[in-house]
Amino acid sequence: MRRDFGSAVLGGLLACAMGGALEAAPYPDRPITIVVPFGKGTTADLIAAVVAEAVSKNTGQKVSVELKPGAGGGIAMAQVEKAAPDGATLAMITQGTHVFNVSLYKSLPYDPDKIIPITPISAVCNVMTVHPTNPANTPLEVVAAARAAPGQLTYASGGIGTSHHLGGVLFASIAGVDIKHVPHLVSVDGVNKIVNGEITMGFFNLPTVIDQIKAGKLKPLAVTSLTRSSHLPDVPTFDASGLKGYDLVTWFGFGAPAGTPPEIVQRLRDEFAKAAADPVVKAKLDEAGLDPIDQLQPSEFARLIASDRAKWTPIIKAAAATSE
Repeated sequence: MRRDFGSAVLGGLLACAMGGALEAAPYPDRPITIVVPFGKGTTADLIAAVVAEAVSKNTGQKVSVELKPGAGGGIAMAQVEKAAPDGATLAMITQGTHVFNVSLYKSLPYDPDKIIPITPISAVCNVMTVHPTNPANTPLEVVAAARAAPGQLTYASGGIGTSHHLGGVLFASIAGVDIKHVPHLVSVDGVNKIVNGEITMGFFNLPTVIDQIKAGKLKPLAVTSLTRSSHLPDVPTFDASGLKGYDLVTWFGFGAPAGTPPEIVQRLRDEFAKAAADPVVKAKLDEAGLDPIDQLQPSEFARLIASDRAKWTPIIKAAAATSE
């Protein structure tokens, strides 16, 4: 009898377990929110919107984008870090949030290592731009102007810790000049200040300024990658323009709160990879001035972040760049 009772209990438990498994809806079983650490009209906003639409179409689940700029991405990252690790709240992560900020800030409102990487989604080079009436036509001519007026030339960014900020830091470091950083809450505001002649230059993501460049409102002097951009083929690289070793290509990707089940992280990685391979998505990102990047596995993405930290930490420290 004891054996039969045990078998009955075991059978009942198995039946319950199987029933629960059958009843549990596969992920994603609820709407997904992607929290973006930058404002409207930024490169991150564009990428998130395009990818969210594709993932929503492929999964049949609503995927929305929430813009939370400020504090070098800290406001958005803190929100995601505190979210339930169930795949319902994700972050768009960047070199700023997971690489640059680690060295720039004495303390952060979030722990980058508690927002685990899923996969990178797109890459982009930045471009140095000035007002069309600026007499400088090359980076070295800007260097000469900066040396003639130390601390007087200004450069705009979309906030401390962004690649636009570090683009200026790297320029000043390699050229040995003193230029003043003017951060903005939203990149577009900084771009407009250059267009209006209020700020000398910028090192913004190419998609953020490509329309102004094509319209003749901004003059491009150099791209930050080691090879010319197919989107601006006539614009030389910094490296070829006399600032040897200048190399800045930034990535955008997705992350989830630490503790998110591995199977959910993997499903998300696969969905993002599927979206990135979609011809419509590829065309939209290419048209905006973005470049493709391999959709790494989560562990590979983690290694990329570690490698980037090893590269940028000494650069930031040598330049004495801080969030102050």
